[in-house]
Amino acid sequence: MVALVNLGYMVSISLFVMGLKLLSSPRTARRGNLLSALGMLIAVVVTLLEREIVDFKFIIAGLVIGSFLGVLAAVRVKMTAMPQMVGLLNAFGGGASALVALAQFLDHPEITESVFQTTIAITLFIGMITFTGSVLAFAKLEGWTNERPVILPGHRLLNGVMLASLLVLSGLHVSNPSSPGLPILIVIFAVASVLGVTLILPIGGADMPVVISLLNSYSGMAAAASGFVINNYVLIVSGTLVGVSGLILTNIMCRAMNRSLANVLFGGVGGGEAEGGARGTKKSVKGYTAQDAAMTMGGAHSVVIVPGYGLAVAQAQYILHETEEFLRKQGIRVLFAIHPVAGRMPGHMNVLLAEANVSYDLLKDIDEVNPEFKNTDVVLVVGANDVINPAAREKGNPLSGMPILNADEARSVIIIKRSLKPGFAGVDNPLFYEAKTLMVFGDARETLAEILAALKQNV
Repeated sequence: MVALVNLGYMVSISLFVMGLKLLSSPRTARRGNLLSALGMLIAVVVTLLEREIVDFKFIIAGLVIGSFLGVLAAVRVKMTAMPQMVGLLNAFGGGASALVALAQFLDHPEITESVFQTTIAITLFIGMITFTGSVLAFAKLEGWTNERPVILPGHRLLNGVMLASLLVLSGLHVSNPSSPGLPILIVIFAVASVLGVTLILPIGGADMPVVISLLNSYSGMAAAASGFVINNYVLIVSGTLVGVSGLILTNIMCRAMNRSLANVLFGGVGGGEAEGGARGTKKSVKGYTAQDAAMTMGGAHSVVIVPGYGLAVAQAQYILHETEEFLRKQGIRVLFAIHPVAGRMPGHMNVLLAEANVSYDLLKDIDEVNPEFKNTDVVLVVGANDVINPAAREKGNPLSGMPILNADEARSVIIIKRSLKPGFAGVDNPLFYEAKTLMVFGDARETLAEILAALKQNV
């Protein structure tokens, strides 16, 4: 039986590793997700067979309810709400790990080993930081609370004091777990919950891709720690994989924004102006029509499309794919320029375009596509702002130093946007006012439909 259980765990871990590898590419991501899910299913089944279960009624009820909610979320949650969904999943992972640690302490009061008690304390405070921080990130993304940074007086000192107190309390618990025992763990539970909130409060909308990937890493670390608590190797390995991959992704996101992780966590930058910013409201531009945009694109030899969060809001990925296909049938070279932090979570644009069956070969990252802009006739920007903002090349603003897509180097730029309102960083975009820029105001899906209709009429 032991050999069979270990074999099952080895198969599960192998599937996790292969799945993670496949998730690194949009072309293979779906297969990687399926392999990882299969690995988790095997791990759950083997764990249930290995351990003594008090009552399978609760297990079956949990499987039925969880499966129903999972299917419901997969069907009902819109692509625009996917970042919020990821935030909630991170919260569930952290909260579940914390509850596992607390339950193990209550079920095994006789175990006083330092390793066991240390992992309980670590799981509890990382899990609760993840839970409350992810719930707040969800609330910000959902618009239930202010997306802009909320800077509490002395927030860095407050966070430092709470973190230090968590370490001290954990040390006290490990040194003498039986007295006072549970009261110390409850205090750790409470302080970690508050710290999760105060860590996310000063982070604004522009930094949400980094926050989502970091909280994902936290949930993995909490799961790995809970694996030590219950002595489950597959949970240790899977949690470590999630934790490490989340940290790597967080580092990639930070490099894409030219910011350090410390700056994101403690800088309090990233909220947009509520009414579009002072500079944006003082300027005005001529609004062009969909017919004007169609004429400009119809005469081009090359078009680069830059998708942004506005594309997701309008659910315009399908009509954009139709437009791209029509242009290519006319012999026009079309590419998609994907910025790492476009949207509200890592890979948001890749997932959005994959949903519309856009060919993966057309998706180019920032390093691949930036040299192309100088030789591009038209750049079509759909709902993007900060990632094409030339102000990032200037000093003294929240975008300073952030690598951008060099859309302003193209011969013509068409920007589909609802208004001149700046992006999440709150920095006005000088590209809006250049002579070669055609601003087409309106809903992305409706505007693209008008452009496509005009393109067909002009053939």
